[in-house]
Amino acid sequence: MIPRTAQHAHGRRILDAFLAAGAVEVAPDILLPAETLLDLYGEDIRARAYVTTDPVRGEVMLRPDFTVPVVQMHMAGGAEPARYCYLGEVFRKQDQGDTRPDHPRDNEYLQAGFELFSRDPDADAELFALFHGILAPLNLDATMGDMDLLLDAVAGLPLSDARRAALAHHIWRPARFERMLDRFSHPAAPRQFAVNGAPWTGQRSRDEMHARIARLQADAHEPVLPTIWRERLHRLFSIAGPAPGALDELSVLAEHMPAIAEAVDRLAARIAAIAARGIDPARVRFDASHGRRTMEYYDGMTFSFISAANPDWPPVASGGRYDALTAVLGQGAGGGQGRAIPAVGGIIRPGLVAALC
Repeated sequence: MIPRTAQHAHGRRILDAFLAAGAVEVAPDILLPAETLLDLYGEDIRARAYVTTDPVRGEVMLRPDFTVPVVQMHMAGGAEPARYCYLGEVFRKQDQGDTRPDHPRDNEYLQAGFELFSRDPDADAELFALFHGILAPLNLDATMGDMDLLLDAVAGLPLSDARRAALAHHIWRPARFERMLDRFSHPAAPRQFAVNGAPWTGQRSRDEMHARIARLQADAHEPVLPTIWRERLHRLFSIAGPAPGALDELSVLAEHMPAIAEAVDRLAARIAAIAARGIDPARVRFDASHGRRTMEYYDGMTFSFISAANPDWPPVASGGRYDALTAVLGQGAGGGQGRAIPAVGGIIRPGLVAALC
C-alpha cells in the first residue's frame, strides 16, 4: 500500500505539469446530483458508483469521475479555447459479488486530470503528447483507438436507420452488440400479438405500447445484413498493431467500407501530428476496438498507458475525445460560449505512478 502522502506528492507533480501546459485548476464537488449521470450512462452506473438519497437534493452520487462536472462547469459559461486540470478522489465500486477478492482494487483513489476544450484539429495530438511526456520515465505501453472509425462503420451499414441506431447504442457492449448483429444477419420471425379486452398494465402508456408493437412487427420486414458487411466489420474490430501498420490496413479496408474513409484520413493526420511532436508512431499501438473498453462518452480518439509488468492493473492513464458529451450537457447551459465545443481529456492515477517509482 502506497502511503497517501506519496500519492498526493506524485499527484501534485502531475498537476504542476498540467498547469505548466496552460491549464486552470478546478475543484468540482465530491457529492454530485445523480440525475445527470443516470441520464448519461443509464442505470448501469449504479453498479459502479456509490448512490445515496438526500432529503432535500434527492438522489446523489459520490463523484465517479471528474469529466462530467468539469464539462458542466465549462458549458455554463467557459470561454474557448480552455484548459482545466484537477486533482482529487473519485469513488468506484471495483469488485462485484459477495466474496472479497484476494487483491481488491481501491474503491477510493486519486485522479489527476486535464480537459481541453478547443476547435484546433491538433488537440488530440496535443493531449496525447502531454501525457506521453509526463509518463515517459515510467516506460509504459501506449495504446490508441478511435471510436469515430467504429461509429462511422456502423453508420455505413446497409440497414435501416433504426437498426443502425441500435447497433451504435450498444457498440460499447460487445457481447450485446454481437447478439444484435447476429439477429440482423438473419431473417426475423414474424411477431404475433394477441388482441383481447385485457387491461393494459405496466409503466408504459397505451401509445408507447402500440408504438413498441409496431416496431416489433415491422422488424420482420427489415432487410438482412449481407454476410460480407459483417465480415468487414469484424475485420475492422480486429485491426491492432503498431500505428503505421494499422493505418495501412485501415486504408485498404476503407476501399471496401467507404464510410470510414474520412475517419481514416483524420487518423492519419493525428498520427502525423503526434510524430511532429517527437513521438515515434511505431512505438504507439493502435487497437481499433480499444474505445469499446473505455467510458461510453468517448466518441473519437481514445488512449491508455498501461504497465506491461503489472497486467492485472487498470490503466495508469487513459482518456479520449468526447464531443457529443459537451453537446448533451450544453443543452441546458446558460448561453456560454463553450456550448457544444469539441473537447478531449484524460486522467492519470497518481497512486499507480507512485507504485512504479
